[in-house]
Amino acid sequence: MNMLNPNIFSKIGDIEQIPTRKGFGEGLVIAAEHNENIYGLTADLKESTYMHLFADLFSNRFIEMGVSEQNMASVASGLAALSKIPVITSYAMFSPGRNWEQIRTTICYNDRKVIIVGSHAGVSVGPDGGSHQALEDIALTRVIPNMTVISPCDAIEARKAIISATGDKQNTPVYIRLAREKSPIITTEETPFIIGKANILYESKFSDGENRKFNTLICSTGIITYNALLAAKELEEIHKQKVIVINFHTIKPLDIETLYKYVELSDKIVTVEEHQIAAGFGGAICEAITDKYPKMVKRVGVQDKFGQSGTPIELMKHYNMDVSDIVKAAI
Repeated sequence: MNMLNPNIFSKIGDIEQIPTRKGFGEGLVIAAEHNENIYGLTADLKESTYMHLFADLFSNRFIEMGVSEQNMASVASGLAALSKIPVITSYAMFSPGRNWEQIRTTICYNDRKVIIVGSHAGVSVGPDGGSHQALEDIALTRVIPNMTVISPCDAIEARKAIISATGDKQNTPVYIRLAREKSPIITTEETPFIIGKANILYESKFSDGENRKFNTLICSTGIITYNALLAAKELEEIHKQKVIVINFHTIKPLDIETLYKYVELSDKIVTVEEHQIAAGFGGAICEAITDKYPKMVKRVGVQDKFGQSGTPIELMKHYNMDVSDIVKAAI
C-alpha cells in the first residue's frame, strides 16, 4: 500500500498544496452529513477556521459564540452531556490557549466527547507574529487526562482526523492541531488513518543479506513532516545513511508498539515538530523511549523562544527547523 504521495519529492511548485484547516472543514461536512448530532461552534472565526463550510450547510446546528472562547468550551461540554458531538474552533492560541481551564474542568474532567480544533498553530502562521503563534498547545493538551491529541501532516489527514474524531469509535475529548498556510500533500486517499496508530512514510531499502539496521529514525508530527521527508532523502542520497520516517499524527495516545519496534532497529532518533521542544511531541517520544531504551535523541523544534513576524520559510530557518537542520541533527 502506498503511504506516500508519489510526487512528494518533486519540485515544490509541482506538489499540490492545501491548508490543513481546509481539509478539516471538508471533513466536518462529510461527518455531519452522516450524523445529525454533530454541532459546530466557533469564536468569531468561522471563515478563518473553515467552519463556514459546515455553517453554510447546517445553520440549525451551528452556533456563533462571538469572542468568548471560555464560554464556548463550557457550552460544548453541556451539548456533549446531551449526547451531541460538539466541534469547537478558534485559533490555537485562544483555544486551547485562552480557555485551557474550561477545557480541563468542564470537558476532560467530565470526559465529554468534545472535539477542540486549534487552527493557525506553529510559526508557519507567519506575519501574524508571536502573539498568535501557538507553540505550546501540544504541551497544554497532552498533559490533560482523557485527552486525545492529533496533529495531521496534511489536508488529507486532517479530513480523516475530524471524521474519525467524531465517529463512534472515539469516545473521549480530542484536540486537533491545524496550520494556516498551504502545505504539501504528503499522504494519499489510500493511506490508512487510525487514531493512535503511526504510519511509516519513508524507509530506506536494504539489499539481500544486508543487516536491517537504520542509522536514523526520524519521528515527526504535523505539516513539518514534509521537511522530515526531504531531510531523509538527503541523508540517504548524500550522507549514505539508512533512514526511516514515521508520521505520528496521533501524539496522545502515542503508538508505543511501532515506536519501540523501530527504536530497536535504529542507532539514533531525531524528533521533528513545529512547537516548543519542552513538553511537546519530542518530549513525549523521549518519555516513552527512556522507559526502555538508552538511545540518543535529538529534538528539532523551537528552542524556548516566542515566535515573531516573518514568512513561514524565513521562520522555519530562523528557528532551526529547516531541512538542513534536521539533517544536521541526524549527523
